[in-house]
Amino acid sequence: MERNTSVLAFHILPFFMKADNKLYIFNIVFFLSIYLFGILVNVIIITVICLDFHLHTPMYLFLCNLSIIDMCYLTIIVPKLIYILLSQNNTISFTQCFIQMYFVFLAGITEIMIIFIMAYDRYVAICHPLDYHRILNKNICMILIIVTWVSGCLNSFLFTSSILKMLFCSSFTIHQFFCDVKALINISCGGTEMFYGVMYSDSFVFGVVPFVCNLMSYVKIIRIILRIKSKDGRRKAFSTCSSHLTILVIYFGSGAAVYMMPPSDHYDILEQILTVFYATVVPILNPLIYSLRNKDVMNSLWKLLS
Repeated sequence: MERNTSVLAFHILPFFMKADNKLYIFNIVFFLSIYLFGILVNVIIITVICLDFHLHTPMYLFLCNLSIIDMCYLTIIVPKLIYILLSQNNTISFTQCFIQMYFVFLAGITEIMIIFIMAYDRYVAICHPLDYHRILNKNICMILIIVTWVSGCLNSFLFTSSILKMLFCSSFTIHQFFCDVKALINISCGGTEMFYGVMYSDSFVFGVVPFVCNLMSYVKIIRIILRIKSKDGRRKAFSTCSSHLTILVIYFGSGAAVYMMPPSDHYDILEQILTVFYATVVPILNPLIYSLRNKDVMNSLWKLLS
């Protein structure tokens, strides 16, 4: 097999773009609807938080950043996919592929860190309520946000640089609906040593550590909630962190299902379906879960509409 290190373009070929696919119009409408609805919902959340002075608290500042990240996720992936579906030209240049991959990494790492910070926010609010405004004051929150985005940019650059070292053989077809790193590894024929080194380090720093810390935070939160004597007090305390706990389970669960699934032809379609859910549906669920389960956001939204 001839080895080629000067790749000019890749070909994106998800399972729903096969030659015998008869759901062409449905695919376009489906992804266009997801994109427009996701952008609309996240813009509404950001607008409500910015316009309502009562929502200018650390929790809603982090939620606002989460909505920005979710919009980035959708904008990075879906418009290019819709263009491919409309034009039937599934070619993506080498530069476009790695730019897309860079911003996917950026959004992914930043979202993990924001979810981790939001878990810490709920931990302080439940376990140390009297010191909440001292621990998470305005300066600390801004520093956390800046560190989150800067570290996401730097880590994404390191990750993408390691992928540039890969060698690709005669197959340049990506069996996924965007430039996904797992799909690229499947068609690479060498030069993956640096990537695996970075991936294992990242999996520990941005995967295992945040997940364990989140788990420990919620163990302590649940212990505190169970000590509250009144039922209304327990219900109110749990309602303040149940939305974030739901997002935590959905995000880490769907991400683990996609990237921990062994590469195999038997799981190819299932993996792509899970990736569609992880990369396009989850960014819509985040603001919906917070808005539907949060009375402050809903009240502010109705005030804004009226």
